[in-house]
This record gives sequence, structure tokens and C-alpha cells, in this order.
Amino acid sequence: MKMNPTGILFVVAFAASLLLSSCIKKEEYPDIPRLFFKEFVKIDNGLGYDDQGILTITFTDGDGNIGLAAGDTFPPFNPSSPYYYNFFITYFEKQQGQWVEVEIPFTNNARIPLLNDDDIAKPLKGDVSIELYINNFSSSFDTIRFQAYLTDRDLNHSDTITTPEIIIRKP
Repeated sequence: MKMNPTGILFVVAFAASLLLSSCIKKEEYPDIPRLFFKEFVKIDNGLGYDDQGILTITFTDGDGNIGLAAGDTFPPFNPSSPYYYNFFITYFEKQQGQWVEVEIPFTNNARIPLLNDDDIAKPLKGDVSIELYINNFSSSFDTIRFQAYLTDRDLNHSDTITTPEIIIRKP
């Protein structure tokens, strides 16, 4: 049987795609999220002091269940629950050479939106950037850092990352 050139091209293309797809290694990550510090960028407010910055982290998650939809407000994600937020950020100041956790009058915690919306478990890797308030105006200390972790929809806690120290311009 003689095959036409289009048929031969299709068979070769199909065989090549099978060969290439079998060579591509799929990324595998643990189901418990992992965090890695990527960068922190201060935002110039134009008035000579720093009041906000952007924290960027890289994450991996093996089953891809990171994020909350806008409608995720029932337990355990209800507003009075500790899991209303899924990205937790703690503020520290360097006071007399020691890092001290400081309660600030606002939260830097955040709700990362749903990242995998098709309900099929699949590995995720990416970056998340969060805008933070960085200047504790009731304090004279100018060196801060943050610790952060996230929880997935199964309430697994990631590891905790710590930013390098950040020197802020005070008014």
C-alpha cells in the first residue's frame, strides 16, 4: 500500500510528538507547599520615606491546591477563623541588635487567590507578590524583616521563610 506525502508527514509528526512528550520530565513536588524568598522591593512614595514594599516569594506545591476563591468564606475559611487568610506574614524590628516581633495596627496577611481552578491535582510552581506596609510609624527603629508562610486548601503549612533585613527611611 502506498501512502501519500501528507499521510507520511502526519505519521512522522505524530511519532515525533510521542517521542518528545515521553522525554519531557514532569515536575514533581511534595504536596506540602514550599516557599523560597525571591525579592523585596521598597516602593518610593515620593515624600522621602518608605511606607510600602513588595514581597515576592517563589512556591511549589505538588497537588496544586493553593489559593482561595472569593466565595471561600465558610469554615474553615470564614472571617473569624485563623484560616481566613492563607498567606501569613509577621513583622519584626531590629531593636538594640535583637529581632523582636512587633504587633502592628494592621495586618499584612493575605488571601492568595485560587491558582488551580480546574479541580485536578497538578503540580504548581510560581511566584506570588504581596504589597506590604513596612513603616511602623509608632516606632523609631529603621531595620525590619518579615517571616512568611502559607497554607493550602488541605491546611498544610509551608515552611517559613525569612526576608533579609530591610532598612527603611523614616519621616
